[in-house]
Amino acid sequence: MNSIRIGILGYGNLGRGVEAAIAQQEDMELAGIFTRRDPATVEALTKGVAVRSASELDEGANDVDVLILCGGSATDLPKQTPYYAERFTVVDSFDTHANIPEHFAAANDAAQDAGTIAVISCGWDPGMFSLNRLYGTCILPEGADYTFWGRGVSQGHSDAIRRIEGVADAKQYTVPVEAALEAVRSGSNPQLTTRQKHLRDCWVVLEDGADAAAVEKEIVEMPNYFADYDTTVHFISQQELDRDHSAMPHGGFVLRSGKTGDGNPALVEYSLKLGSNPGFTGNVLVAYARAAYRLVKEGQTGARTVFDIAPSYLSPKSPEYLREHLL
Repeated sequence: MNSIRIGILGYGNLGRGVEAAIAQQEDMELAGIFTRRDPATVEALTKGVAVRSASELDEGANDVDVLILCGGSATDLPKQTPYYAERFTVVDSFDTHANIPEHFAAANDAAQDAGTIAVISCGWDPGMFSLNRLYGTCILPEGADYTFWGRGVSQGHSDAIRRIEGVADAKQYTVPVEAALEAVRSGSNPQLTTRQKHLRDCWVVLEDGADAAAVEKEIVEMPNYFADYDTTVHFISQQELDRDHSAMPHGGFVLRSGKTGDGNPALVEYSLKLGSNPGFTGNVLVAYARAAYRLVKEGQTGARTVFDIAPSYLSPKSPEYLREHLL
């Protein structure tokens, strides 16, 4: 069996998570790491793997079957996904929920024109949480959905803060409001606003001479990220950030609370407790890279989400094995 050759574009926390995930797979190999930085300054964790300039991708790379895009959702992926879908089958973790329809449309146009597949918004939310929300609403049509994130580091939100002028580094924690979570688990089906469900806790290192008040204002008023939440901004030194906020845990809960057709209460809860947010997201991306590769082999084209891909496409095992051992 030929290995699926995976390329990684972007070698930050998520890129390294994808690299580690590839090493676990029996049917994949890492074809190369592509970076916008000087490749000579980047050292891969995988011995013998070349670190190459992102410019090599502009003409296509014949040794890459699927390109996993590890950029940020704020500014990178809206441009990168449709651009690279014109040359490669791609997978991304775009996580700005409000802009997913627009992002899907752009990726779909590019992939259909090029005859490739673009799997967007893979990760745990959007991604695994999305699937569980869908299952919940299908099985319990009379009920309510609830999603809680954290406590943990949000890569996308942290990246959005780091893009602000005057910010040298930052970490953002999403914190569920415990009283709201317990109200849902009680089966009372409370109506909760976005602000009532979560807090956002930001730890920010400023560049020399930066205006702290201006940075704080831009953070708390940022649409789609912080404007709808109670947000606290702490300004600390780089040393404090490195010492106290170097880990990247995350997790959360998806719940569907409702009634079955005979009128009895039912509560479905799916939870994740992740020691590494980028590590787990990398594993999800790699599983969907396998699915993307199989879709291409079937002659399919265009954009896909986790809703469109059968679970068996994610597994290296045969359908016969899955039916015998997991069904």
